[in-house]
Amino acid sequence: MFCLVDCNSFYASCEQVFRPDLRNKPVIVLSNNDCFIVARSAQAKAMGIGDLQSMFTIKHWLKQQNIAIFSSNYPLYGDLSARVMSTLQLFSSHVEIYSIDEMFLYLQDISHQSLNDYGLQIKQTVYQHTGLPVGVGIAPTKTLAKLASRAAKDISKCQGVCVLDNALKWDWMKKRTPVNKIWGISTRFAARLADLNIYTALELANADAKAIRRYFNVCVERIIEELNGHACLPLEEIPGKKKQIYCSRSFANKTTQLQVILDAVSLYVARACEKLRSQQSFSGSIQVLLYAAGYQNHDHIPYNYQYNNHHQVIQLPYPTDDTRLISSIARKVIKYLFQPGIFYIKAGVGLLDLSAKKHRQLDLFHAGQSAKTDKLMAAMDKINHRHGKNSIYIAAEGVHQKWAMRQAYRSPAYTSQWDELPEIQC
Repeated sequence: MFCLVDCNSFYASCEQVFRPDLRNKPVIVLSNNDCFIVARSAQAKAMGIGDLQSMFTIKHWLKQQNIAIFSSNYPLYGDLSARVMSTLQLFSSHVEIYSIDEMFLYLQDISHQSLNDYGLQIKQTVYQHTGLPVGVGIAPTKTLAKLASRAAKDISKCQGVCVLDNALKWDWMKKRTPVNKIWGISTRFAARLADLNIYTALELANADAKAIRRYFNVCVERIIEELNGHACLPLEEIPGKKKQIYCSRSFANKTTQLQVILDAVSLYVARACEKLRSQQSFSGSIQVLLYAAGYQNHDHIPYNYQYNNHHQVIQLPYPTDDTRLISSIARKVIKYLFQPGIFYIKAGVGLLDLSAKKHRQLDLFHAGQSAKTDKLMAAMDKINHRHGKNSIYIAAEGVHQKWAMRQAYRSPAYTSQWDELPEIQC
């Protein structure tokens, strides 16, 4: 049996862990630069607050309703996610981290107790270790486990745990699940399935898999098999390496200053290179992105989009993970793309043509990355991992950080910053 454990309203629940006064109260979490609502507690959802709703349009109403507002606090969410995943590995040696708040487990050798009791034990243990509520779905395939997890959250009678262990339960759940709510079925696929008079998961499960494959692809055929209890999707216990790594972000405020953009791009390069080194890869080329604001003045007159979106791909002299080299090249590209007097709103960097570091090939005309550079990059990563991000950084990233995200409602990094640890008064 497969088990999917999914945290309830993860970002909002993380904020409530260290704020007991907000338990069972409406809480929302905002996106980068406090633009949109990306997470809502159950109480906030019940008040009609929509997902990805603009913060600007309902800001005053939120304060009138005394709804707790938080900016995204990624260090906190990442740390609590790691604690959840570590706890779940106590229940199975075969796991797949699917997202920051979801993990698949393969259950075996638990015949000594019922699956429902085992799911309740998982739920209670995660809450005891982390303070986060989760939903547990158990079924013979990953697709059915997804449906079970959805039922665990939506059906109060399940008490957070749903087990779909026979065809009668599968059909009951599939009959009540729209086809666009099936894991792996996009909105576009759902519209095409509607043309075939397929509107629910049950209707898709009863369709001819081979005929459906001719209209779509093998992935949809596998979903049909999964809906019928035939496991086709194994656990991906070892995450695959990324083929591209991008880091981009909107500025807190529009800027016409070249130096601010250069500092931001240098930071994005540093973040992307950290991820590159963590998967032991080299980058062969980079893409540099620069976006101008749609409106260039207070009169809201649309800007000439000829210079609105800039991007350029540059081949590196040799495959590398050296932050200094990549940052130097990215900064030169920004200087080339930059237009004086134009307000810019966003920049970014992409690392392309990734290859395994262990398969590096020396170039006849370039010495390539040296062992000294390898040691320097490893030392930087180790220091930042131990003492926190930005403990050490290249000078090109700047120190004023005028480009930093707007986080007016950010909570402390309770678990990852020494100076922000919670204090207890007795």
